[in-house]
Amino acid sequence: MSNEIPRSVQRWRRAWGGPRALRSAGPAGHPRLSDGQFVVLEGELAKDPVAHGWPDQRWTLARVKTVIGRRFHKRYTLQGVRKLLIRHGFSCHVPARRAVERDEEAICGWVKETWPQAEALRRRSGHGSSSSCAVRRCVSCGGERPPPLTCRSREVELRAA
Repeated sequence: MSNEIPRSVQRWRRAWGGPRALRSAGPAGHPRLSDGQFVVLEGELAKDPVAHGWPDQRWTLARVKTVIGRRFHKRYTLQGVRKLLIRHGFSCHVPARRAVERDEEAICGWVKETWPQAEALRRRSGHGSSSSCAVRRCVSCGGERPPPLTCRSREVELRAA
């Protein structure tokens, strides 16, 4: 058995290849879409989603994934599509959801007329704490101290202000 160990070490040393073998060989996977293919994808994304058969004007990751599959016959995960788009300078935009019944004129009127009146009626508070705990004052020195209920000198109890 002792004769077997040096032979294993010699085999490992020959297979090792030196410090040069420890260098990185680059990323494990290659980008699935080449730069030329991504230019074609950008052209496809410049078209409306309606041109690709969807009923509305939103590009989603799932839709981009479908376009890549149809056009280039390559499969991506949603996260892979997201990373691909971010890598090429795209960003996520969430559309503002607005009610169909929204009345912009009524909103502007409310902001100009009703809101200033409501804001003026709000109670303006002075300096103080937003804490629900009562501030306690020392009977002898008058200083504000939080509980425990004794002063620095511990001779006089504190009472609520």
